[in-house]
Amino acid sequence: MIKELPGPVRTLLVVRVLNQVGSYAMGFLAVLAGPDLAAPVLGVFGVTALASRWAGSLLLDRLPPRTVIAAGLVGTGLALLLLAAARGPAQIVAAVAVVGLAFELYEPATQELLARLTEGPRRSDAYALLGASLVAAGSAGGLVAAVLLPFGARWLMVVDGATCLAAAAITLAFLGGREARTVPRRSGADRWRPPRELLRLTAAGTAFAYGCLAVIMFLPFTLLQRGAPAWVPGLVLAGSALLAPLVVWVARRSASAVPVAAGTALMGVFALAMAAFGGVAGTVAVYLAWAAAYSLFLGRWQTMVADIAPEGDRPRWFAFFGASWGVAQPAVPGVVAVFAGVAGGTGAAAFLTAGAALLLVPPLLMVRAPAFPGRAQRSAGSLIQRSGGPSTGRVSEG
Repeated sequence: MIKELPGPVRTLLVVRVLNQVGSYAMGFLAVLAGPDLAAPVLGVFGVTALASRWAGSLLLDRLPPRTVIAAGLVGTGLALLLLAAARGPAQIVAAVAVVGLAFELYEPATQELLARLTEGPRRSDAYALLGASLVAAGSAGGLVAAVLLPFGARWLMVVDGATCLAAAAITLAFLGGREARTVPRRSGADRWRPPRELLRLTAAGTAFAYGCLAVIMFLPFTLLQRGAPAWVPGLVLAGSALLAPLVVWVARRSASAVPVAAGTALMGVFALAMAAFGGVAGTVAVYLAWAAAYSLFLGRWQTMVADIAPEGDRPRWFAFFGASWGVAQPAVPGVVAVFAGVAGGTGAAAFLTAGAALLLVPPLLMVRAPAFPGRAQRSAGSLIQRSGGPSTGRVSEG
């Protein structure tokens, strides 16, 4: 698959994988901050990261994606080194805010550059390969964290910062922009508002994100609660991460694409099954099936956005839709806590609410929205409702 993609796409994959290996450090912000400072630090990071994603889309009105990616990586790398050197609550909170303001700058630019460099089946392949590569790199990052954490969380920030700067150097040296198609730039005088199609797609994406995060965040806790040895959760998560590239490869060789609506419904059923199973073996088996189904959708949401969005507005679409994960992540613990008493435990509540959220995705996607004026534009609903047939690589077939 990777050999068939344009050279700049392969370079971009290397850049993001290198960056992802170090980004595991973000999971240890609370460890670095300490118990008294963890909540405000995580809150500051969440807000500033959302702001940086939107800022990244605005920068694309004036700068090429390659420049925004490099600037975001350099800014993040330097901010992480600043965080590693921070001492005292005020310095740590300020450094975390700076990290957050740079952390997501390159995300809309990455999605936009892939959209410009690819079309048709290659676009779907590129986004799927990016998603699978980042999952696998995250697994490798977990091993890096396991080695460095005994020396202190600050060393995780140092390594993360170093990988960001190395990725920026590769971007500037090897990621040429000549092969990318140019797109019309938006006029700064035009006030942009998210269209109904994007609002509905983002609502579906937020439900999908909640379902995925609720399963992933609470799986280790639930396995330990159900009697698993301490080494099992890490092994299961690593195994599911390594499963992702294999599933993407098998799916690409398949004769037909899995419909988005059917696939998310299947994930919802698996999540409900994890709530029903009380044993460790059953939970692990169903989770691996759930993870395989999840791997089928790596990159497909981004492909859907790239196919539907008007070219001039595409960076804003990517930024707005990408906020769905930022909204879902802080919502998961609160929602699970509310339903824990009714569901019979925290783990059961996480899986039940995840299943409900995932089952909500198909009806959200099925509703049609008006086409954009002056364009032969496909809506998400029309894309999702198409059935069967040979795969063209489009995200929404089925």
